[in-house]
Amino acid sequence: MKIALIGASGFVGSAILSEAIGRGHHVTAIVRDVSKLAPHPQVTAVAVDAQDPQALAAVLKGHDRVISAYNPGWSAPDIYDQYLKGAKAIVAAAVTAHSWLLVVGGAGSLEITPGVQLVDTPDFPAEWKQGALAARDGLTALRRETGLDWRFVSPPVFLEPGEKRGGYRLGGDQVLFHGDKPAGIRVGDLADGILAEVEHPTHLRQRFTLGY
Repeated sequence: MKIALIGASGFVGSAILSEAIGRGHHVTAIVRDVSKLAPHPQVTAVAVDAQDPQALAAVLKGHDRVISAYNPGWSAPDIYDQYLKGAKAIVAAAVTAHSWLLVVGGAGSLEITPGVQLVDTPDFPAEWKQGALAARDGLTALRRETGLDWRFVSPPVFLEPGEKRGGYRLGGDQVLFHGDKPAGIRVGDLADGILAEVEHPTHLRQRFTLGY
């Protein structure tokens, strides 16, 4: 397939890019700095501002799938506003381009107990909170897009570097547990799960999660 990948040079984005290449897909890698991407015959690197819906829509047209691994950077002092500006632009571009869209979000909006989301618990790390709140609000906005072919994936509580090993489980809106502890996953397996949804979609207008 022809896949557009927003944020292809980031931690999650680079794992998705590698997995997509390994599965034989052709990827338009949308990044801020094309020099961060190594040349590859299956990859076309494009520098586009993900917060510019018109420019982004022009690039997205003609792709079979669009994956957004957009993140303005956890160290950004205004990450909440920047994330939502980008998320809004990406959805607008996807609507204009009539795209199939998968958004990679965060674990903060998963329910740790019925009716209580992880980001609202007292022990949620302060340094991640604004980004987590932004991703939650992005999901809320996405759920209003009833005409867009979208899905949203939340990583589990612990997302680690590493190649895929397999053996992960899928879930919905609740935090997955491994025994009495929240589940984790390697970024390679997160990418594997994302590409599985790309190739065989099963979560139309739904959020899903995955973990060991």
